[in-house]
Amino acid sequence: MRYVLPWRSSVVGVWLARTVTIYIDEALKALADGDLDRAREAVRGGGTPLTAALAEHLEDVRSGSVYDQPAAFEAFINGGGNVGLYRAVTEALGQVYDRARPSSLLDIGCGDGRALLPALASGNAPAAVTLVEPSAALLDTAVRALDGFEIDARHTGVEPFAAALPEDAVFDVTQSTFALHTLPHEVRDGVLADLVGHVGVLAVVEFDVPDLPHASPEHRRFLAEAYERGLTEYDTDRALVAQGFLMPVLTGQLVPGATRATWEQPASRWAEQVTRAGFTDVEVTRLHDYWWSPAFLLTASGSPTAATRRR
Repeated sequence: MRYVLPWRSSVVGVWLARTVTIYIDEALKALADGDLDRAREAVRGGGTPLTAALAEHLEDVRSGSVYDQPAAFEAFINGGGNVGLYRAVTEALGQVYDRARPSSLLDIGCGDGRALLPALASGNAPAAVTLVEPSAALLDTAVRALDGFEIDARHTGVEPFAAALPEDAVFDVTQSTFALHTLPHEVRDGVLADLVGHVGVLAVVEFDVPDLPHASPEHRRFLAEAYERGLTEYDTDRALVAQGFLMPVLTGQLVPGATRATWEQPASRWAEQVTRAGFTDVEVTRLHDYWWSPAFLLTASGSPTAATRRR
Protein backbone atom coordinates (compact mmCIF):
# COMPACT_ATOMS: atom_id res chain seq x y z
CA MET A 1 0.00 0.00 0.00
CA ARG A 2 1.12 3.53 -0.72
CA TYR A 3 0.34 6.55 1.42
CA VAL A 4 1.12 10.13 0.50
CA LEU A 5 2.09 11.45 3.90
CA PRO A 6 4.17 14.44 4.99
CA TRP A 7 6.97 12.36 6.41
CA ARG A 8 7.51 9.96 3.51
CA SER A 9 10.44 11.83 2.00
CA SER A 10 12.87 10.95 4.80
CA VAL A 11 14.38 7.58 5.64
CA VAL A 12 12.50 7.60 8.93
CA GLY A 13 9.38 8.58 7.01
CA VAL A 14 9.64 5.58 4.71
CA TRP A 15 9.99 3.31 7.72
CA LEU A 16 6.95 4.90 9.36
CA ALA A 17 4.89 4.56 6.17
CA ARG A 18 5.70 0.85 5.97
CA THR A 19 4.87 0.43 9.63
CA VAL A 20 1.49 2.13 9.20
CA THR A 21 0.86 -0.06 6.15
CA ILE A 22 1.40 -3.17 8.25
CA TYR A 23 -0.91 -1.87 10.98
CA ILE A 24 -3.75 -1.10 8.57
CA ASP A 25 -3.45 -4.42 6.79
CA GLU A 26 -3.40 -6.26 10.11
CA ALA A 27 -6.49 -4.36 11.26
CA LEU A 28 -8.44 -5.13 8.09
CA LYS A 29 -7.40 -8.78 8.21
CA ALA A 30 -8.49 -8.96 11.84
CA LEU A 31 -11.87 -7.44 10.95
CA ALA A 32 -12.37 -10.07 8.26
CA ASP A 33 -11.52 -12.73 10.87
CA GLY A 34 -14.06 -11.24 13.27
CA ASP A 35 -11.35 -10.35 15.81
CA LEU A 36 -12.27 -6.81 16.84
CA ASP A 37 -9.81 -6.75 19.74
CA ARG A 38 -6.90 -7.49 17.41
CA ALA A 39 -8.15 -4.88 14.96
CA ARG A 40 -8.37 -2.26 17.72
CA GLU A 41 -4.85 -3.02 18.85
CA ALA A 42 -3.47 -2.79 15.31
CA VAL A 43 -4.68 0.78 14.70
CA ARG A 44 -4.43 2.16 18.22
CA GLY A 45 -2.62 5.49 18.14
CA GLY A 46 -3.67 6.48 14.62
CA GLY A 47 -1.00 7.89 12.30
CA THR A 48 -3.02 8.54 9.13
CA PRO A 49 -6.61 9.70 8.58
CA LEU A 50 -7.67 6.10 8.06
CA THR A 51 -5.95 4.56 11.07
CA ALA A 52 -7.20 7.37 13.32
CA ALA A 53 -10.78 7.07 12.04
CA LEU A 54 -10.80 3.28 12.24
CA ALA A 55 -9.35 3.34 15.75
CA GLU A 56 -12.09 5.68 16.93
CA HIS A 57 -14.81 3.69 15.22
CA LEU A 58 -13.67 0.37 16.66
CA GLU A 59 -13.69 1.75 20.16
CA ASP A 60 -17.40 2.33 19.85
CA VAL A 61 -18.74 -0.17 17.35
CA ARG A 62 -22.48 0.18 16.92
CA SER A 63 -24.88 -1.97 14.96
CA GLY A 64 -27.42 -0.54 12.56
CA SER A 65 -27.73 1.14 9.19
CA VAL A 66 -24.92 3.28 7.85
CA TYR A 67 -27.55 5.99 7.46
CA ASP A 68 -28.20 6.24 11.22
CA GLN A 69 -26.55 9.67 11.19
CA PRO A 70 -28.18 11.66 8.37
CA ALA A 71 -25.91 14.65 9.04
CA ALA A 72 -22.87 12.50 8.36
CA PHE A 73 -24.14 11.29 5.01
CA GLU A 74 -25.18 14.84 4.10
CA ALA A 75 -21.69 16.13 4.88
CA PHE A 76 -20.19 13.29 2.87
CA ILE A 77 -22.34 13.72 -0.21
CA ASN A 78 -22.05 17.51 -0.25
CA GLY A 79 -18.25 17.59 0.00
CA GLY A 80 -15.03 16.10 -1.27
CA GLY A 81 -15.00 14.47 -4.65
CA ASN A 82 -18.79 14.22 -4.72
CA VAL A 83 -19.04 17.78 -6.02
CA GLY A 84 -17.29 16.99 -9.31
CA LEU A 85 -18.82 13.52 -9.43
CA TYR A 86 -22.42 14.71 -9.39
CA ARG A 87 -21.66 17.45 -11.89
CA ALA A 88 -20.45 14.78 -14.33
CA VAL A 89 -23.45 12.55 -13.58
CA THR A 90 -26.08 15.23 -14.18
CA GLU A 91 -24.41 16.29 -17.44
CA ALA A 92 -24.43 12.66 -18.62
CA LEU A 93 -28.11 12.19 -17.74
CA GLY A 94 -28.99 15.39 -19.57
CA GLN A 95 -27.29 13.96 -22.66
CA VAL A 96 -29.37 10.78 -22.31
CA TYR A 97 -32.54 12.91 -22.32
CA ASP A 98 -31.28 14.81 -25.36
CA ARG A 99 -30.91 11.56 -27.29
CA ALA A 100 -34.04 9.78 -26.05
CA ARG A 101 -36.36 12.83 -25.83
CA PRO A 102 -38.49 11.02 -23.23
CA SER A 103 -42.03 11.88 -22.24
CA SER A 104 -41.86 9.62 -19.17
CA LEU A 105 -39.04 8.92 -16.72
CA LEU A 106 -38.56 6.43 -13.90
CA ASP A 107 -35.88 7.20 -11.30
CA ILE A 108 -34.99 4.21 -9.12
CA GLY A 109 -33.54 5.21 -5.76
CA CYS A 110 -33.91 8.93 -6.47
CA GLY A 111 -32.84 9.92 -2.94
CA ASP A 112 -33.34 13.64 -2.43
CA GLY A 113 -33.17 14.27 -6.19
CA ARG A 114 -29.54 15.37 -6.11
CA ALA A 115 -28.71 13.84 -9.50
CA LEU A 116 -32.20 14.11 -10.98
CA LEU A 117 -33.03 17.78 -10.47
CA PRO A 118 -30.09 19.34 -12.34
CA ALA A 119 -30.50 16.81 -15.15
CA LEU A 120 -34.14 17.81 -15.55
CA ALA A 121 -33.00 21.35 -16.32
CA SER A 122 -32.04 20.12 -19.80
CA GLY A 123 -34.28 21.13 -22.68
CA ASN A 124 -35.51 17.60 -23.38
CA ALA A 125 -36.53 16.62 -19.85
CA PRO A 126 -39.76 14.59 -19.51
CA ALA A 127 -42.85 16.15 -17.96
CA ALA A 128 -43.94 12.92 -16.20
CA VAL A 129 -41.58 11.55 -13.56
CA THR A 130 -42.02 8.46 -11.40
CA LEU A 131 -39.87 8.29 -8.28
CA VAL A 132 -39.10 5.09 -6.38
CA GLU A 133 -37.35 5.63 -3.04
CA PRO A 134 -37.42 3.59 0.20
CA SER A 135 -36.61 6.60 2.41
CA ALA A 136 -39.71 8.68 3.11
CA ALA A 137 -37.68 11.71 4.15
CA LEU A 138 -35.54 11.71 1.01
CA LEU A 139 -38.53 11.10 -1.22
CA ASP A 140 -40.40 14.02 0.34
CA THR A 141 -37.44 16.31 -0.32
CA ALA A 142 -37.29 15.25 -3.96
CA VAL A 143 -41.03 15.72 -4.48
CA ARG A 144 -41.01 19.22 -3.00
CA ALA A 145 -38.19 20.20 -5.35
CA LEU A 146 -39.98 18.91 -8.47
CA ASP A 147 -42.60 21.62 -8.61
CA GLY A 148 -44.02 21.89 -12.12
CA PHE A 149 -43.54 18.22 -13.03
CA GLU A 150 -46.17 15.49 -13.10
CA ILE A 151 -44.97 13.33 -10.21
CA ASP A 152 -45.84 9.78 -9.23
CA ALA A 153 -43.96 9.25 -5.96
CA ARG A 154 -43.62 5.68 -4.65
CA HIS A 155 -42.33 5.18 -1.11
CA THR A 156 -41.07 1.66 -1.65
CA GLY A 157 -38.12 -0.44 -2.67
CA VAL A 158 -37.64 -1.23 -6.34
CA GLU A 159 -38.21 -4.98 -5.90
CA PRO A 160 -41.96 -4.85 -5.15
CA PHE A 161 -42.43 -1.91 -7.51
CA ALA A 162 -40.88 -3.70 -10.50
CA ALA A 163 -42.64 -6.99 -9.75
CA ALA A 164 -46.07 -5.30 -9.66
CA LEU A 165 -45.78 -3.16 -12.82
CA PRO A 166 -48.88 -3.41 -15.04
CA GLU A 167 -48.28 -5.07 -18.38
CA ASP A 168 -48.81 -1.84 -20.31
CA ALA A 169 -46.57 0.34 -18.11
CA VAL A 170 -43.63 1.73 -20.10
CA PHE A 171 -41.04 4.36 -19.18
CA ASP A 172 -39.17 6.04 -22.02
CA VAL A 173 -36.11 6.37 -19.76
CA THR A 174 -35.41 4.45 -16.56
CA GLN A 175 -32.44 5.70 -14.60
CA SER A 176 -30.67 4.81 -11.37
CA THR A 177 -27.68 6.63 -9.91
CA PHE A 178 -25.64 4.83 -7.26
CA ALA A 179 -28.68 2.89 -6.03
CA LEU A 180 -28.83 -0.52 -7.72
CA HIS A 181 -25.60 -1.58 -6.00
CA THR A 182 -27.57 -1.73 -2.73
CA LEU A 183 -29.32 -4.84 -4.05
CA PRO A 184 -27.69 -8.27 -3.69
CA HIS A 185 -26.63 -9.55 -7.10
CA GLU A 186 -29.34 -12.21 -7.36
CA VAL A 187 -32.05 -9.74 -6.28
CA ARG A 188 -30.81 -7.26 -8.88
CA ASP A 189 -31.07 -9.98 -11.54
CA GLY A 190 -34.76 -10.32 -10.75
CA VAL A 191 -35.41 -6.58 -10.72
CA LEU A 192 -33.74 -6.05 -14.10
CA ALA A 193 -35.69 -8.96 -15.59
CA ASP A 194 -38.93 -7.46 -14.28
CA LEU A 195 -38.06 -4.05 -15.73
CA VAL A 196 -36.79 -4.95 -19.21
CA GLY A 197 -40.25 -5.17 -20.78
CA HIS A 198 -41.20 -1.77 -19.41
CA VAL A 199 -38.13 0.27 -20.38
CA GLY A 200 -37.22 2.15 -23.54
CA VAL A 201 -33.74 3.31 -22.46
CA LEU A 202 -31.97 2.21 -19.31
CA ALA A 203 -29.35 4.54 -17.78
CA VAL A 204 -27.37 3.29 -14.78
CA VAL A 205 -24.58 5.19 -13.03
CA GLU A 206 -22.33 3.15 -10.75
CA PHE A 207 -18.68 2.64 -9.79
CA ASP A 208 -16.29 0.38 -11.69
CA VAL A 209 -15.10 -1.54 -8.62
CA PRO A 210 -12.39 -4.19 -9.20
CA ASP A 211 -13.27 -7.83 -8.75
CA LEU A 212 -11.04 -8.98 -5.91
CA PRO A 213 -11.36 -12.05 -3.65
CA HIS A 214 -13.05 -11.01 -0.42
CA ALA A 215 -10.60 -10.07 2.35
CA SER A 216 -7.63 -11.12 0.21
CA PRO A 217 -4.40 -9.08 0.46
CA GLU A 218 -5.37 -7.37 -2.80
CA HIS A 219 -8.84 -6.54 -1.49
CA ARG A 220 -7.46 -5.18 1.78
CA ARG A 221 -4.92 -3.07 -0.12
CA PHE A 222 -7.66 -1.66 -2.35
CA LEU A 223 -9.85 -0.77 0.64
CA ALA A 224 -7.00 0.83 2.57
CA GLU A 225 -5.78 2.96 -0.33
CA ALA A 226 -9.29 4.02 -1.37
CA TYR A 227 -10.52 4.98 2.09
CA GLU A 228 -7.30 6.81 2.85
CA ARG A 229 -7.85 8.89 -0.30
CA GLY A 230 -11.49 9.48 0.53
CA LEU A 231 -10.88 10.69 4.07
CA THR A 232 -8.21 13.17 2.98
CA GLU A 233 -10.83 14.96 0.84
CA TYR A 234 -12.57 16.14 4.03
CA ASP A 235 -11.21 18.60 6.57
CA THR A 236 -13.36 20.14 9.32
CA ASP A 237 -16.12 17.55 8.91
CA ARG A 238 -13.79 14.56 8.50
CA ALA A 239 -14.67 13.03 11.87
CA LEU A 240 -18.41 13.31 11.21
CA VAL A 241 -18.11 11.78 7.75
CA ALA A 242 -15.80 9.02 8.99
CA GLN A 243 -17.73 7.93 12.06
CA GLY A 244 -21.24 8.47 10.75
CA PHE A 245 -20.77 6.98 7.31
CA LEU A 246 -17.43 5.83 5.88
CA MET A 247 -16.18 3.63 8.73
CA PRO A 248 -19.50 1.74 9.06
CA VAL A 249 -19.42 1.14 5.30
CA LEU A 250 -15.79 -0.05 5.45
CA THR A 251 -16.26 -2.42 8.38
CA GLY A 252 -19.54 -3.67 6.93
CA GLN A 253 -17.59 -5.02 3.96
CA LEU A 254 -15.30 -7.10 6.17
CA VAL A 255 -16.75 -7.97 9.59
CA PRO A 256 -18.55 -11.35 9.50
CA GLY A 257 -22.25 -10.85 10.15
CA ALA A 258 -22.07 -7.05 9.80
CA THR A 259 -24.88 -5.22 8.05
CA ARG A 260 -23.85 -5.14 4.42
CA ALA A 261 -24.83 -2.03 2.45
CA THR A 262 -23.36 -2.61 -1.02
CA TRP A 263 -22.94 -5.30 -3.66
CA GLU A 264 -20.72 -3.59 -6.21
CA GLN A 265 -18.92 -5.09 -9.18
CA PRO A 266 -16.80 -4.14 -12.21
CA ALA A 267 -18.46 -2.26 -15.07
CA SER A 268 -18.05 -5.34 -17.26
CA ARG A 269 -20.15 -7.37 -14.81
CA TRP A 270 -22.87 -4.70 -14.87
CA ALA A 271 -22.93 -4.96 -18.65
CA GLU A 272 -23.18 -8.75 -18.44
CA GLN A 273 -25.97 -8.51 -15.88
CA VAL A 274 -28.22 -6.16 -17.85
CA THR A 275 -27.59 -8.23 -20.99
CA ARG A 276 -28.57 -11.37 -19.11
CA ALA A 277 -31.83 -9.66 -18.10
CA GLY A 278 -32.70 -9.07 -21.76
CA PHE A 279 -31.42 -5.53 -22.42
CA THR A 280 -29.60 -4.87 -25.68
CA ASP A 281 -27.30 -2.23 -27.19
CA VAL A 282 -25.36 -2.00 -23.94
CA GLU A 283 -22.77 0.78 -23.80
CA VAL A 284 -20.48 1.76 -20.92
CA THR A 285 -18.94 5.24 -20.74
CA ARG A 286 -16.43 6.35 -18.13
CA LEU A 287 -17.66 9.51 -16.38
CA HIS A 288 -15.41 10.65 -13.56
CA ASP A 289 -12.38 9.56 -11.54
CA TYR A 290 -13.43 9.21 -7.92
CA TRP A 291 -11.57 8.23 -4.77
CA TRP A 292 -13.45 4.96 -4.45
CA SER A 293 -13.44 3.85 -8.09
CA PRO A 294 -14.13 5.47 -11.46
CA ALA A 295 -17.79 6.27 -12.06
CA PHE A 296 -19.39 5.11 -15.31
CA LEU A 297 -22.65 5.44 -17.21
CA LEU A 298 -24.24 2.30 -18.61
CA THR A 299 -26.98 2.74 -21.21
CA ALA A 300 -29.04 -0.03 -22.79
CA SER A 301 -32.25 -0.58 -24.73
CA GLY A 302 -35.25 -2.37 -23.27
CA SER A 303 -37.06 -5.21 -24.99
CA PRO A 304 -38.50 -4.76 -28.51
CA THR A 305 -41.95 -5.14 -26.98
CA ALA A 306 -41.35 -2.17 -24.74
CA ALA A 307 -39.97 -0.15 -27.65
CA THR A 308 -43.08 -0.72 -29.81
CA ARG A 309 -45.38 0.35 -26.99
CA ARG A 310 -43.60 3.66 -26.44
CA ARG A 311 -45.87 6.70 -27.01
